[in-house]
Amino acid sequence: MKEKKIIPCIYLFNKIAVKGLQDRTLVNADPLSLAKFYENNGADALLIFDMSDSDESHEEALDIIKSICMELDIPVYGAGNVKRMEDIKKLLYAGCNKAALNYSKQGNIEITEEVSMKFGQDKIIACVASVDEVSANKELIESYCDMVLLVNPVKVHDTAAATSPQPLMVCLPELTLDKMINVLQIENLYGISGEAVTKNAAELNSLKNILEENGVKITRLQSRFSWSEFKLNKDGLLPVIVQDYKTDEVLMMAYMNREAFEKTLETGLMTYFSRSRQSLWVKGETSGHYQHVQSLTIDCDMDTMLAKVIQTGVACHTGNKTCFFQTVMEKEMKTEDNPLRVFEDVYEVIRDRKVNPKEGSYTNYLFDKGIDKILKKVGEEATEIVIAAKNPNSNEIKYEISDFLYHVMVLMVEKGVTWTDITEDLAKR
Repeated sequence: MKEKKIIPCIYLFNKIAVKGLQDRTLVNADPLSLAKFYENNGADALLIFDMSDSDESHEEALDIIKSICMELDIPVYGAGNVKRMEDIKKLLYAGCNKAALNYSKQGNIEITEEVSMKFGQDKIIACVASVDEVSANKELIESYCDMVLLVNPVKVHDTAAATSPQPLMVCLPELTLDKMINVLQIENLYGISGEAVTKNAAELNSLKNILEENGVKITRLQSRFSWSEFKLNKDGLLPVIVQDYKTDEVLMMAYMNREAFEKTLETGLMTYFSRSRQSLWVKGETSGHYQHVQSLTIDCDMDTMLAKVIQTGVACHTGNKTCFFQTVMEKEMKTEDNPLRVFEDVYEVIRDRKVNPKEGSYTNYLFDKGIDKILKKVGEEATEIVIAAKNPNSNEIKYEISDFLYHVMVLMVEKGVTWTDITEDLAKR
């Protein structure tokens, strides 16, 4: 049996999260905090329906979806309010891993091939309300869609049979454990969403444990080593060095016992053993500054763990990003040559100039003149690259590209775009 995913759903309407497609009862006035809550409690992915009823509210919904995608580490699937290829593009550019075409609308069916060829089959979901919609468009779905989303939980088994071997995701109402297990045992079922999941949102990991006990294979982190293979210190603990997954910055150091290690694997949240309190503690449980584990690596002596994490907020209880912020000594070093680090450092200087203007600063001159001046400079520098490329001397083009990138970063700061946004988007292409 394939691993099954537990996927909460957020129904966006007028900038708030409501109960369902037909039920506008308020669930949460802050969809971003709700999304974080789902992720921190064990969600494997997130499904978001945009239920906006105007162009203005649609753009507002896209802004919310973008903010959710930026903050979450789990996959996000966007659905709802898709009328043309541009809407699929906006969902994907907002950060969604996949976007859904509503097959109850003929216009969505007609653009399936076009959007699939444009963005890739792996990005497209066919959203259906019945097995008949699958049967009527089976060849199209198989050729151009990565999976099927069933929003009406009628004839789930028949729909799964019709989509097989393609994966099926289904929105389920609140139901008994026996019925949930029955659905999850369908071979090509990708995962479940809807009220069945959101009703258990605070206890998703407990739900996963119950499902596993009943023979359902659930998505979990798996260790290649058993705890007994690690060499522990005299207190029976394993030291853990924690590093930022994106920047490689060392954040903190803590300890694990066996229970903390197993809890980390179970929840995906870094869990440690407190020597002072003699108890487990989940990083972020009090502060909200969770650490989502990306990898665990053991050293050659098997006595120290390296954890790479996505850090929410800051790592240190002092409010500093890292616990290692007090310089003991520092030797003069050569200029940083890590490209991403250089980009980030320059970006931060530019951003600081915008927040804290400096008299005589060229950067501030550009910000003061506004977006039109910035765009004019970006265009001019792009042209300079073209001219320099005709010169056999490569030094000139290096200079022009550097000049261009600086002005692009000014534009990025002006528009609120970060290097993380850019690198994450590039990684999806």
